[in-house]
Amino acid sequence: MDNLVEIAEYLEPTKTVLVLWDVQKMLVDAIFNREEFLENVTNLAAAARKKGIPVLFTKITPLSERFESPGRKFMRRKMPAGYKPGSDGYDLALHPEVDDIVLNKNTASIFVATNFELMMRNAGISTVLFTGIATEIGVESSARDALNRGFFPVIVSDAVSSRDKEAHLRSLTNLKNMLPIVTKQELVGFWKK
Repeated sequence: MDNLVEIAEYLEPTKTVLVLWDVQKMLVDAIFNREEFLENVTNLAAAARKKGIPVLFTKITPLSERFESPGRKFMRRKMPAGYKPGSDGYDLALHPEVDDIVLNKNTASIFVATNFELMMRNAGISTVLFTGIATEIGVESSARDALNRGFFPVIVSDAVSSRDKEAHLRSLTNLKNMLPIVTKQELVGFWKK
């Protein structure tokens, strides 16, 4: 809880958004801690909604083959069938509620080729709480990008995951040297005050 006392001024609900990064079936089915992750993300989203904090889901939405980058085309060839564009693996594993936002994106940064930054600036939001999959890919790159753009990123350590547990842990170790990392329980407890 000491961690939250230190950052309490940044956790004002009117200036905070909760991002559920790529909580899509194909990714959720492959992570090392599926049940714990889903429970933590679901409970965290419910607590955020109670505090009036916007909940935003990102969703991988690949570009058509012609317009996709060479690197993504290369990686797409190595993907299992559930990862192919158009498969139900791209469906969200959790169902957004009426006021939640679903942001389609096609890169590993929430800021590249989306309206995320514009939306946050328009709403006066400066703190971005990151959850989702994969810690070492989109979560980390988006959190770093948020920091570089003047936002206050916070990682919820038990509400992020990966299919590669070692990469997930390495990413959390790297990130803790740059930005706050909290648990779901710490955050929900803080919001109950």
